[in-house]
Amino acid sequence: MGLASERPNVENGTAVEREDRLSRLVDYIVAEGSVRIEEITEKFGVSMPTTRRDLDALASQQLIVRTRGGAMANSSSGDIPLRYRTSRQWREKNAIARQVAQMVDPGSVIAFNGGTTTTAAAFEVGVRAAAEDRFAGSQTTVVTNAVNIANDLIVRPQLRIVVLGGVARMRSYELIGPLTSLILPEITVDTLFLGVTAVDLQNGLFTHDEGEAAVNAELARAARRVIVLADSTKFDVTSFARICELDAVHGLITDPGVQPEAVQELGEKGVEITIA
Repeated sequence: MGLASERPNVENGTAVEREDRLSRLVDYIVAEGSVRIEEITEKFGVSMPTTRRDLDALASQQLIVRTRGGAMANSSSGDIPLRYRTSRQWREKNAIARQVAQMVDPGSVIAFNGGTTTTAAAFEVGVRAAAEDRFAGSQTTVVTNAVNIANDLIVRPQLRIVVLGGVARMRSYELIGPLTSLILPEITVDTLFLGVTAVDLQNGLFTHDEGEAAVNAELARAARRVIVLADSTKFDVTSFARICELDAVHGLITDPGVQPEAVQELGEKGVEITIA
């Protein structure tokens, strides 16, 4: 199928599709060094006005530098922020996110750590809260250490947003460090929706950074219920820092690609599995 026939799906698709295109566009510009608008329209199958809007959006985030007729990589931007890195398994993550939104009760206290899946889930919770009248008559609280999630949800008057303090990590938008942990012993969360880098069936849940792991562990201890959000690629992989053991987990939402053996083993450990 050619680019022209794919164009309506790309340009009129969901916000997730646009985010995925922006992510791939950043990667392309970084790899090439500099590109012209004509190259982008041909490679991504979008119109010139859409290309200009995409480039302007990325330039406003200082991820690229706009040039006459195109763009170039921004050598001073450091790591590309999470939401503009290539989001793999986005269909599966979006299905998990929609499942999460249906699990949130009006008036409850929920929490999200940072990550692509939790960001998508928080977005869906915001959409549901805005659409259903019963959220307007209650105070649903969202606790998070991810500044991008707080930014996305602050526009929802149906939700009260509590942001944990700390030092921001550019790659994940998460706040970490001792300041982040000060408030957690003083609050109780009904449900933590926890994004992870790896699900190790023997050793527990892991992430890349020890600072993130420490805060995520504190969030888990503050929650009455911990629901892990992990697409099937998070199984049978390893990562650096352990968040907690599986006995701290009450449920896990994943996609149909998960191996049946993993589902059985998690069930034996008392973890309720939901296939989104």
